[in-house]
Amino acid sequence: MPQRHSKNNNDLAFFTYDEKRKLGYGTQKERLGRDSIKPFDACGLCLKPLIDPLCCQKGHVFCKECILECMLAQKKDIQRKLAAHAAQQKQEEEEEEEKLMLQKARELDAFDQQNHGAVPQYNDRNYTRDKNGFHGANSVKVTSYEEEALRNMKAFWLPSATPEAPVKVEAPSTDTVCPEGKEKLRLKTLFPIHFTEESGEEKNYNPLDRSFICPSCKVTLTNTLTLVALNTCGHIFCKKCADRFMAVDKVCLVCNRGCKEKNLVCLEKGGTGFSGHGDRLEATDFKHLGSGSGLGLVRPAAKT
Repeated sequence: MPQRHSKNNNDLAFFTYDEKRKLGYGTQKERLGRDSIKPFDACGLCLKPLIDPLCCQKGHVFCKECILECMLAQKKDIQRKLAAHAAQQKQEEEEEEEKLMLQKARELDAFDQQNHGAVPQYNDRNYTRDKNGFHGANSVKVTSYEEEALRNMKAFWLPSATPEAPVKVEAPSTDTVCPEGKEKLRLKTLFPIHFTEESGEEKNYNPLDRSFICPSCKVTLTNTLTLVALNTCGHIFCKKCADRFMAVDKVCLVCNRGCKEKNLVCLEKGGTGFSGHGDRLEATDFKHLGSGSGLGLVRPAAKT
């Protein structure tokens, strides 16, 4: 009887490589399709076609209204965090002042007791040993601060009475950040960009079906091309024309405005948390095959 091939051998005590592949074991890779990539002429916030586009120095493109609303929301959030931080600092200062006042009052009370009676000197450990503060034949009442602490003491063994650690509010940063690149972003660093539309002679012109071209080589712009914007005038070119002409001639090919190599900003492809970004167009997922996954008990179907 001929020996069975390893791909059909499902009666062993361990899984073969082909059986693990059938069960989805290991790292699964899949290249993202066109629907998973944001178009180059779409806003990074609303994911709609750009309206009055603005670009940051890192190449992220947004609608003017969207990025202004985002920066305004960030400023309001920063003001709220600054107010919470200031309130916490004020509370900490008040608590520190209260502790100093209680300590001074305790020292004065101890000094008065020591000079007007035969009360031995005591330290804080003996002073707060019990609720009433009894020390032999003499007694000293606890302060209102200690009575309040004893009254509100919580038990750690009850879930409803478990004490909570105070949440410390850190000093927030006062800089607004880019919603995509997470770098510092200011309004004066944004610059408008201008796409060159392909001239069409069709009567029923749909603005959603518009296409853009490079003003130099007349190539239709797509996500497969690397686009470059000039932060001086805002015109968009393909990277091949930008490196061949503008980086050498130091002038814009549309408006003849002077530019330098540092003025060339490469636009980022894709973006957002729901689409592919840049050159990372491959999705990966790792699946573990074991007793906890439930897949270890599944036997692959035998090939016929």
